[in-house]
Amino acid sequence: MELLIVTGMSGAGKTRALQNLEDMGYYCVDNLPPQLILYLLDAELSSSEPHDKTAVTIDIRSEKLLTGMEKIIGGLKEKGIRARILYLDASDTVLKNRYKESRRLHPLIQKGDVKDLPAALKQERDMLSSLRSLSDIVIDTSRLSSGSLRQKLLSIFGKESGTTMMIEFVAFGYKYGILADADIVFDVRCLPNPYYVNELRYLTGEDQAVKDYVLENEEGQTLYRKIRDLLEYSVPLYLKEGKSRLVVGLGCTGGQHRSLAFASALKDYFSEKYPGVSLSKRDMEENRLEIYERNGGSTS
Repeated sequence: MELLIVTGMSGAGKTRALQNLEDMGYYCVDNLPPQLILYLLDAELSSSEPHDKTAVTIDIRSEKLLTGMEKIIGGLKEKGIRARILYLDASDTVLKNRYKESRRLHPLIQKGDVKDLPAALKQERDMLSSLRSLSDIVIDTSRLSSGSLRQKLLSIFGKESGTTMMIEFVAFGYKYGILADADIVFDVRCLPNPYYVNELRYLTGEDQAVKDYVLENEEGQTLYRKIRDLLEYSVPLYLKEGKSRLVVGLGCTGGQHRSLAFASALKDYFSEKYPGVSLSKRDMEENRLEIYERNGGSTS
């Protein structure tokens, strides 16, 4: 039996995630007090037709019951249940906008614990910090639409075999913020920037001319080999420790040239070794539009 505990910040998308998981065949229970998880699964195990996959959400509404999660997870493992925690997060700015659009009150404000949203978000982060540290998978939904979140959940939970490492290489731009849900981040801003080469400025790291500029030199090749070798060594160790998904961030200034060249090359290399390897381009379109507008709407 597999149990997925969905938790995270209020407004980060837990309800939407649970709906998607239900569509993927999970038996879902919303806002289950943590101490009742074992009772739920005992009932499942004693059933004549138990569900293979169960997902439950727990959140700040059960604030007085959030302690002791390590003990609960340990009890699940003793019963032979594969239990993992999915933590959904988002930036405070995004969460504030979502609450403003929905016109709903934060749970801590409803209970009268705090008076305003900034204080509620800070208190919630503090209360969930230990739970976040226990999480197996963290997804930052700040830049994800409902459709994008569904696709990400499908890529993680729709094709898992239980023994396969899924690796997502994400190219991002530091000027748009750090990649919050990355397990490992490599900064490739130490290499020459193709942006300052006129004929490369409007291309991307997936174009051969940019790949050659970034990787076909001594510095680029050496950095690529060192990153590749570190991942070759560490990925089996992560898999041995029970981690089934690894998010590797490659960052440059805008997320269009150097980071994407590296992420694309690494994706191609590791696709030959692991079946669940993917490539994401977090900031490329935003950066390309910014360059285009900076040049007065011209690509020349």
